Amino acid sequence: MDGHDTDDPKQSTADMTAFVQNLLQQMQVRFQTMSDSIVSKIDEMGNRIDELENSINDLRAEMGVDGSPSPSAPSKPKVDTKSGDDSAKE
Repeated sequence: MDGHDTDDPKQSTADMTAFVQNLLQQMQVRFQTMSDSIVSKIDEMGNRIDELENSINDLRAEMGVDGSPSPSAPSKPKVDTKSGDDSAKE
């Protein structure tokens, strides 16, 4: 009816099994390729972050800001409004 030999169910099952195994193998290869690509990009991003961190540390060293905990956290506030210092007021 559909062009397949329906008189031999064992052959049909074997063909379907081979087809599914081939499909799963192709999916596994594609998944592994994508996984390798993602890991590679994560490693590359890690290297770029390390380079950026080194550049920031070099700039901080040139500016004489060594010892500060991190570039995003200033070591001390610019204006202390609770100190009672009248020189900050005009």
